[in-house]
Amino acid sequence: MGKTIPVVEKITKANDQIAAMNRTRFDEHDIFSLNLMASPGAGKTSLIEKSIPLLADRFRLGVIEGDIATSLDADRTEAAGATSVQINAASCHLDAPMVSQGLDQLDLPSLDIIIVENVGNLVCPASWDLGTHLRVLIASVPEGDDKPFKYPAMYRGVDVLVINKIDLLPYVIFDMDRFREGVEALNRGVVTFPLSCQTGEGIGAWVDWVADQTRQTATL
Repeated sequence: MGKTIPVVEKITKANDQIAAMNRTRFDEHDIFSLNLMASPGAGKTSLIEKSIPLLADRFRLGVIEGDIATSLDADRTEAAGATSVQINAASCHLDAPMVSQGLDQLDLPSLDIIIVENVGNLVCPASWDLGTHLRVLIASVPEGDDKPFKYPAMYRGVDVLVINKIDLLPYVIFDMDRFREGVEALNRGVVTFPLSCQTGEGIGAWVDWVADQTRQTATL
């Protein structure tokens, strides 16, 4: 009797193949790429908006915006100075074929950095490789310090963690030590940037890191 391959396995394998093709396209054009993931309202678009002006004097930026509906986020990043394309996803996450379509709409030789803003969700995006070089999770203080314990797959699988809205620490219940303990149990030593998109605190360290990663990608 023939072996049955689950439909999900087939879909994931096809996605991973296209993700590898996306990564090849990034590498061929010396583009450093990031997959930004977070829950709705954590500050993905705000972080991109704050980062663009600080990077635009050295690098050319493109943004692929994933959302369920509207082009509001793409309009914001375009206004900040990046070349943006909108992907209206019918699901709770972006996948590699959607990112490939976004790349088709960008002039890749004219870009140094591409940021993919994934759909706001702490579950679905964790399972889908988009082909970017690194995966960034933005956690925000108002979400609470229990999120690493409740969403381990997301925290376990990222390369970089941004802790946004630290300006609210005096006003909300958030135990930073407990939060970091949960993160370390899942992803020991993950690169972490505490910052505030509202006040600008910590943005410089984040931007410097992105710049260093971009230069390293260009020299490979």
